[in-house]
Amino acid sequence: MMNENDVDFLVDAAGQRHRPWDGPARIVSLVPSLTELVCELGLADQLVGRTGFCIHPRATLKTIPKVGGTKDVNLARLRELAPTHVIVNIDENRKDCVEEIARFVPNVIVTHPCQPEDNLPLYRLFGAVFGCEARAGALADELTEAIALAQAAGRALPRERVLYLIWREPWMTVAPDTYIAASLALVGWDTWPALGDGVRYPAFEWNVPWLAEVDRVFLSSEPYRFRAAHVTEVAGLAGLPARLIDGEMTSWYGSRAATGLRYLAALRRELAV
Repeated sequence: MMNENDVDFLVDAAGQRHRPWDGPARIVSLVPSLTELVCELGLADQLVGRTGFCIHPRATLKTIPKVGGTKDVNLARLRELAPTHVIVNIDENRKDCVEEIARFVPNVIVTHPCQPEDNLPLYRLFGAVFGCEARAGALADELTEAIALAQAAGRALPRERVLYLIWREPWMTVAPDTYIAASLALVGWDTWPALGDGVRYPAFEWNVPWLAEVDRVFLSSEPYRFRAAHVTEVAGLAGLPARLIDGEMTSWYGSRAATGLRYLAALRRELAV
């Protein structure tokens, strides 16, 4: 087993250090994309709990107990599962809930990937803590290749400004400091407007002046389930090309990051034709 003193990546997003775990762990993941990562790392047999939003991989998770949602965790049920490790995320889980969990769970791993490259230290962290370094390294190699592919697509074509819709009534988009925006930027799509007021998922009206600076509109498949009828509606409101986009491919970090970047690179080239 790797010695903690020999590595510099056993630190989570909250600055907490984590030792390599000796023996099987009891993992509860409160982050859908990282539940998928846990399974991809070969740790499904150590996963003892998840949220109702943790849906991938479907067949594997059917038998894994649920502990509520990402925002409304059933702490009593979580305590019953006696986890050694709980995986949380700064954006997806409430701080007060995480603090309460830390009172009875020995290891709370805090994550906060803000761009695709942030998955690389995340893989190393999980690989070192749970003793699956080889698989984590393979994921890192795959992601490194996907990042290069996405960057190549971005360099090959003129940059475009895109409006990325995540909600309707009110209409909401994403700010440039989000994981979604960073993923799109790798392939040459800059999310618009370029806000700097700290609002990560701002609401807007269709009469805003900056809309004239946008080249195209994407309607995400999550968290709002945009459909084909919404594409027609938005194209009329914006007066711009509009289309559906797979929200899991743009927003799910963890093991899906490489697949997501390959999807975006292919879409970038498709829409340039």
